[in-house]
Amino acid sequence: MARRRQIYEGKAKVLFEGPEPGTLVQYFKDDTSALNNQKHGIITGKGVLNNRISEYLMVRLQEIGVPTHFMRRLNMREQLVREVEIIPVEIAVRNVAAGSLVQRFGLAEGTPMPRSVVEYYYKNSELSNPLVSEEHITAFGWAAIGEIDEMLNLSLRINDFLSGLFLGIGIRLVDFRVEYGRLYHDSGDIQIVLADELSPDNCRLWDMQTNEKMDKDRFRHDLGKVEEAYQEVARRLGILPENGPRELKPPIISP
Repeated sequence: MARRRQIYEGKAKVLFEGPEPGTLVQYFKDDTSALNNQKHGIITGKGVLNNRISEYLMVRLQEIGVPTHFMRRLNMREQLVREVEIIPVEIAVRNVAAGSLVQRFGLAEGTPMPRSVVEYYYKNSELSNPLVSEEHITAFGWAAIGEIDEMLNLSLRINDFLSGLFLGIGIRLVDFRVEYGRLYHDSGDIQIVLADELSPDNCRLWDMQTNEKMDKDRFRHDLGKVEEAYQEVARRLGILPENGPRELKPPIISP
């Protein structure tokens, strides 16, 4: 395998220099973390599953006009993506009370929201990704008003589409978090595009009949059978690799 320069390493993925200018290779690890990085673990095969699930969802979103950084899947653990300037704001869309929403407002887990609730978080793990307002985002220069509006509109479109897609396979989309980036075109235009990934790592997914959790909450709350839950999501989407996930060695990292 050709040696490639590592650009960035996060909790669940590594970014490498791509084969062409303006591209990156996104490598999915089996590492996982939760509770603001206080809990760590390895889920065998998670990277393979998340790569396939995220590819499928990104492609489906592109089909309805949602711009993304995704270009194509390279192998079982890697994707070719467009290089973007990440906006340091995570957007959460919540359809059902779960996670921090339950803790902050004393809601019963599973309570349906009267409408989808959108929240903004400053992407900074050292500060535990704090909840912020539009005033914070604009005051600190993380994004302009027009960019916030674009991210909000895209997030609601994503929510509508994914809610219907998962409903069709017996899964409730409880909530999800997404990130966006600025894609700079040769023409000088700047486009806001969906970045990072879409998978059970950043989506809460519950079985419609049993409310069984099918996402990273199984790791977060020591429920067990984490890999099996991710596999079931992939199976229902029709994209589980034959013979299950298989291991690929990480790429060689240049010094």
